[in-house]
Amino acid sequence: MTVLTNKQATAPSPQVGKPRSISTTVKAYIALTKPRIIELLLITTLPVMFLAAGGLPPLWTSISVMVFGTLSAGSANALNCYVDRDIDSKMRRTRRRPLARHQVSPRGALIFGIVLGILSTAGLWLTTNWLAAVLALAAILFYVLVYSMLLKRRTAQNIVWGGIAGCMPVMIGWAGITERLDWAPLVLFGVVFFWTPPHTWTLAMRYKEDYAAAKIPMLPVVATERRVIMESIAYTWATVLCSLALWPVAGTTLFYPAVAAVLGVMCLWEVHRLLGRLNAGKTGVDLRPMRFFHWSNAYLALLFLAVAIDPLLA
Repeated sequence: MTVLTNKQATAPSPQVGKPRSISTTVKAYIALTKPRIIELLLITTLPVMFLAAGGLPPLWTSISVMVFGTLSAGSANALNCYVDRDIDSKMRRTRRRPLARHQVSPRGALIFGIVLGILSTAGLWLTTNWLAAVLALAAILFYVLVYSMLLKRRTAQNIVWGGIAGCMPVMIGWAGITERLDWAPLVLFGVVFFWTPPHTWTLAMRYKEDYAAAKIPMLPVVATERRVIMESIAYTWATVLCSLALWPVAGTTLFYPAVAAVLGVMCLWEVHRLLGRLNAGKTGVDLRPMRFFHWSNAYLALLFLAVAIDPLLA
C-alpha cells in the first residue's frame, strides 16, 4: 500500500489560482453533497414509503420527500465537508474532495450547506408535513454537530452513535406518508443502526493509515483486527435479527422474511469469512475487508427492495 508523506498529502492542488469554468464550479458544489452517500440514503427512504402506504405511495408525496430529502442529505454532507476540511487533505480517500482541492472556498461550502438545509426543511414542511421536516432538520444537526464536531475526532464509538443520522431517512419516509411514527420504522431504523458500524469499520480497515494520519480514532486504528472483526460480527447478527423482526411487527407477507433470511445468511457468511481469514493468518489487505464492505451495500439495497415489494404482494 502506498503511503503519502505529509508534504504530498497536504500539498495544494495544482488547480489553485487557475480560473474555473462554470461547469467545473457546479460539479464541485455537487461533489460537496457526496452523491454516492445520498443514493444509499434514498435506497432506505422510498421503500419505507411503500410499506407505510401499504402499496404504491402518493406520487406527489413521494417526489417531495425524495427531492427535499436529497437536499437535506446534501446539506449535511456539505457541512460535514466544511467541518472536515482540515483532515480531508490528509487522507487518500478524501483528498480529491472540493475543499481539499481548493475548488470551493470554505465560506462558499458553509453557505451552500446552510442554504440547502433551509430549503430542504422548508420544502418538506410546506409540501409534506411538519414531522418529516423536523426529522430532516434533526438529522442535519445531529450529523454535523454531534457526529462531525463532537464524536468523530474523540471516540472510537464515533460511527456507532454518529450513524443515527443515517438512520433518519427511514423515519422521514414513514412520517412523510403517515404524519406519525410507529414500530415498523423503528425496527428499520434499528436495521440501519446496527448495519452502519461493520459497514464503516471494514472500509476503515482498508484505509487505516489514512485515519491514523488524520488522527481519527476509528476502531480499526485504535483496536486489534480481531476486536474489529468480532464487533463487526456482533453488529451483523444484530442487523439480521432486527431485519427479521419486521415480519411480525409490520405484518408482512412471507416474501419479506424469506428474502431477509437469505440475505442475512449471506451477510453473516461474509463477516464470518473475515474471522476465518484472520484465523488463517491473514492480516491487513489480505483480510479483504472491502469484500464485506461492498456486500453490505448490496445487502441493504436488496433488503429495502424487499420492503418495497412486499406490500405490493399483500
